[in-house]
Amino acid sequence: MSFHPNDISRRARGAGAGLAVIFVALLAAFFRTQVLRNTQYALQSEENRLREVPLPAGRGIIYDRAGQIIAENVPGYSVSLLSPTADSLRASLSRLSGIVQLAPEQIEASVRRYRRAPNRPAVIFADAPFDVVSVLEEHRIDFPDLVIQSAPKRYYPDGQVVASFVGYVGEITEAELLRKEFEVYKAGQQIGKGGLEREYESKLRGQEGMRFVEVDARGRVVRDAGARADLAPKAPEPLYTNIDLDLQRYAASLFGDSIQGAVIAMEPRTGGVLALYSAPSYDPNRFIGGIPQEYWRQLNTDPRRPLYNKVIQGKYPPASTFKLATSAIALNRGIVGLDDHMPVSCTGGYQYGSRYFRCWEKKGHGNLSLARAIELSCDVYFYQLGLKIGLKNLLAGGISLGFDKRSGIDLPNEQRPTFPATAEYYDKRYGPRGWSNAVVLNLSIGQGENDQTVVNMAKFYSALATDGYAATPEIVRSNPERTRVLDLSPPQMAGLRVAMAGVVSGRGTAGSAVIQGVVLAGKTGTAQNAQNRNLDHAWFVGFAPAEEPKIVVAVFLEFGEHGYLAARIASKIVSRHLKAATTELIQTEG
Repeated sequence: MSFHPNDISRRARGAGAGLAVIFVALLAAFFRTQVLRNTQYALQSEENRLREVPLPAGRGIIYDRAGQIIAENVPGYSVSLLSPTADSLRASLSRLSGIVQLAPEQIEASVRRYRRAPNRPAVIFADAPFDVVSVLEEHRIDFPDLVIQSAPKRYYPDGQVVASFVGYVGEITEAELLRKEFEVYKAGQQIGKGGLEREYESKLRGQEGMRFVEVDARGRVVRDAGARADLAPKAPEPLYTNIDLDLQRYAASLFGDSIQGAVIAMEPRTGGVLALYSAPSYDPNRFIGGIPQEYWRQLNTDPRRPLYNKVIQGKYPPASTFKLATSAIALNRGIVGLDDHMPVSCTGGYQYGSRYFRCWEKKGHGNLSLARAIELSCDVYFYQLGLKIGLKNLLAGGISLGFDKRSGIDLPNEQRPTFPATAEYYDKRYGPRGWSNAVVLNLSIGQGENDQTVVNMAKFYSALATDGYAATPEIVRSNPERTRVLDLSPPQMAGLRVAMAGVVSGRGTAGSAVIQGVVLAGKTGTAQNAQNRNLDHAWFVGFAPAEEPKIVVAVFLEFGEHGYLAARIASKIVSRHLKAATTELIQTEG
């Protein structure tokens, strides 16, 4: 078979054109790969060759108002393991458990961390003891993928003393990793779990650094250092608080090991929290690197509830400390004056319908004025005052005073107080015919459907201590918000403060809490305990000096029985603070 020369020439030109197209396509592909996408492929190559080993950043240091350390970072050790697959990791951990003690749940936790972030080392010990580190270093040749490095460890020098407000840190959980607010976190990282650590997590969290190790195609480490320049971690700014650490320590010492309760001390005008303590407490240092199971079980089974912050989470009947609110509502509406008496004298109780409502003083108080009724905490006077106010006005007054709202303190998990907004509350709870107007008598003395937090009572008394404005309690220094709570005239405010000063005197219910040379004004309260009617709770909320208050203190004692016992603790805290303030002033002037 023969071809015409023209056919051969035409086919040659076609073949040449086809080859040209192929070469152009290859050149374009090479150009795209080597030039246009060089960075992308180089990065991909680096990612295949290198493994990231995070360098944890220290958390922000927390200081008290004088610069004393509340929370800091100390050197610690973390142990992790690089692995190409989950099965390989599990096998390595099984071999490792023959050298150091590893519980099955620890192995499973490490595998879960790996699955969440396969390109990062799986954390085995977030806070490894030095003896464990020493043993592992001796076997480093058997485990070349082991990553042992120094890591900043959170430390609270005062431990249990500050746990009530500082909280603690712990490893981020799988559930937290799914939440949007934690989308930038990785498995194995530490986050704030309570208190200031949780509330200010975004400020206290540092920016972790990174070092790189070189691995082979099977993911085994072939070079541990120098594979690429390290990225240094960045520490955050410190956090400055209003806490007076010396006063905090003193307040905690007054509760000891046997007293259950809570205390908060704050500056009345700024809302700055000087001390906040819930007893019993716990040691936040035990939570670092994973809390021991036995300690966790102990905390959760303790009937005194050490993990329950009684300052911001406990809700209790405010008892007679609420009588100042009843008085303020009545004064504001012009229902009564400070010198006014009630129609029925106190003989130990008050008959209302078919029920006899007792006064705490079985002998009775006689015929009293409002000011004197505050001093002696006469229930019979306030039963009648509550009826004069009426249920509708008493509920509306309590709402306007903020007894249905959280205080707004900068701590997580603050509970909202219980206080009815309208009479419909009773209809829903007891049915339209299941209650009577007698509920007013209980409300007027701080009992009944009225449960308040310790911090909320302190906030209300900060308004009594100043010009009727209540400051939002703040642990961290900020721009305090003050809202008008009491709309009373200056003479009425002064009269209430005089009456409260009478409470802490030889003629009042807290005479044993007198401070020599200082006028302490406040109110005691003995609250009924629904769990045990034989053991009442004890309250005291007050401020000093009465003429120019510098501190408000609220003390609550579970099963304390008598309000004057709480008043004695408050008196010691106030005395300590004012003495320290005077000493500091003398030193400054000197």
